[in-house]
Amino acid sequence: MSRRTFTLADAGREFWRHPSPWLIAGTLVVAACARVAVGDWQVTDLFVPLTMVAVFPFVEWVVHVGILHWRPRRIGRVRIDPLLARKHREHHVDPRQVALIFIPWQALLWILPVAVGAAALVFPRPAMGLTFLVCLTVLGLAYEWCHYLIHSDYKPTTAAYRAVWRNHRQHHFKNEHYWFTVTSAGTADRVLGTYPDPATVPTSPTAKNLHSTTTAR
Repeated sequence: MSRRTFTLADAGREFWRHPSPWLIAGTLVVAACARVAVGDWQVTDLFVPLTMVAVFPFVEWVVHVGILHWRPRRIGRVRIDPLLARKHREHHVDPRQVALIFIPWQALLWILPVAVGAAALVFPRPAMGLTFLVCLTVLGLAYEWCHYLIHSDYKPTTAAYRAVWRNHRQHHFKNEHYWFTVTSAGTADRVLGTYPDPATVPTSPTAKNLHSTTTAR
């Protein structure tokens, strides 16, 4: 389907054909129902979403740099090369392969339980922990949708989305050492020094072959 005929409705139908959005959305529904059932609404609950929205671009940046762009290493005979890093290298090789755009569902099988555990153990009140879990899954679903949409044939129609679209596509097609945020442009990258003027950045020969590896396995 050409870019000219690919609509948001088309994007939505493709998006929900993949398991990761369903896993995140299912967790969101359960967490939201539990949050309503528990009640205990307090003003301090407002700090959770406000803080999470503020730090999310920086979390994206750290995860992208430290985990997704992890360089395979050997310690003795053990090769350390996590699934998330392997799949991300494959994603750079072929940014249009839809299945590789999403967070690997196998990783979500442990990421989501860890998030539930953090919600239960880290916060002073169960209600606040559930608020955290609701916000986390909303942000996760927004990340998946935004990342998918950028790599789809949907054409940007607003200035805000065009900036986000351009930011991430420069990471894939210009230079993989910059522009690490996905759901925003000029936020964490600007603060952390990875938001240069594209005109001053050379096109990287390894943007589609991270770390000059010859295989993504």
